[in-house]
Amino acid sequence: MDIGIQKTIVFLFFILIGVLLKVKFKSKEEISGIKKIILNLALPATIFIALLGVKVELHLLILPLLALGLNLLLFFSMPVILPLMGIGKGTSEYRTAKLLVPSLAPGLSSFPFILEFLGEEYLAKAAMSDLGNKVFVLFFLYLVAMNWHYGLQLDKKKNGGTKLKPLIKAMVSEPVNVFIAAALVLLAFGLHMDSLPFFLSETLEKLSLIMTPLVLLFIGLAVKIKRKQFFQIFCLLCTRAGLVLLISAIFVTVAGIEARNEILLTMAFGLSACSFWPYAHIAAVDSMEMDKKSKRRTFSGDFGVAILALSFPLSTMLILATLNSGSFFVNPVNIFMVAVALLGIGFIIPLCSGISKKKWSEQKLIDHEISSAATEKAA
Repeated sequence: MDIGIQKTIVFLFFILIGVLLKVKFKSKEEISGIKKIILNLALPATIFIALLGVKVELHLLILPLLALGLNLLLFFSMPVILPLMGIGKGTSEYRTAKLLVPSLAPGLSSFPFILEFLGEEYLAKAAMSDLGNKVFVLFFLYLVAMNWHYGLQLDKKKNGGTKLKPLIKAMVSEPVNVFIAAALVLLAFGLHMDSLPFFLSETLEKLSLIMTPLVLLFIGLAVKIKRKQFFQIFCLLCTRAGLVLLISAIFVTVAGIEARNEILLTMAFGLSACSFWPYAHIAAVDSMEMDKKSKRRTFSGDFGVAILALSFPLSTMLILATLNSGSFFVNPVNIFMVAVALLGIGFIIPLCSGISKKKWSEQKLIDHEISSAATEKAA
């Protein structure tokens, strides 16, 4: 069996273990404990190591900008797409989806397959592209999440300075941000992981190792997907994939890229699953609101976990299909065709659902009028 498929099965197996362990985790506090370990230990250590491992190559600096551009295009397209999926503006589900869907998790979803199918050279390009995505998920989305939180929780009459103060305080006190700041300071002085004392680097690496298993187990433990929600998220993720391929097709056409592996790299990276890091921001906001016993919730944690749980297997299947396609996608027209097909799948179910709801409402109104007429006649 292909090594890439085997790695995918391992990831899915961890999620399955989490689902099976639900009977042993009977309270939200127990699952919340795992989440806190991820947020306060494993995630900061992972980000710290990732940042210190960055080796900037001047001729590849365009790649992070392209990746960041993709993130921003997806982010600003959400206000159009989400209402079409039946996710109303101003709801906690809307804010959750808008934060999660534009993010990418290439390290978990696409990197193993890029290495296997395209080789180390293209993996290096993918890793360089991920720098732009990291800026987006770690900094931009964090600021967006906190801005939404304080905008919702604080009195809207308060001025921007009042809202900015708790935002800055939260940024400074978060372990993830402390580790990011420390890593950037070390990088500024030209230091990397091998420059740190052995006991410190070894501790951070051990903490980082538990990140992926804990995240996957947490998804399995926390996921609760209703039938309606499943189809809603499936359509949303298909639309996201279609939009990514549409952007990729336009980019390949405009840039005049003809090399097969370059095209496959562009597509596979963009089709990466949604990132856990925006969910970390959601979880941090949830914890703050729970501590303050706030009734108004900025995000829906359950909806976020459901998006992550469905995003990973769907992205894996799409990436494997893309990388196994041979020279099919060398012609940009084929990319456009697949993009349109995915967009069609994404929009057809919500459209049919909307039509059936409308017909049901009309039929109910007709039945009510007939019933009223019959009652009046009998009287």
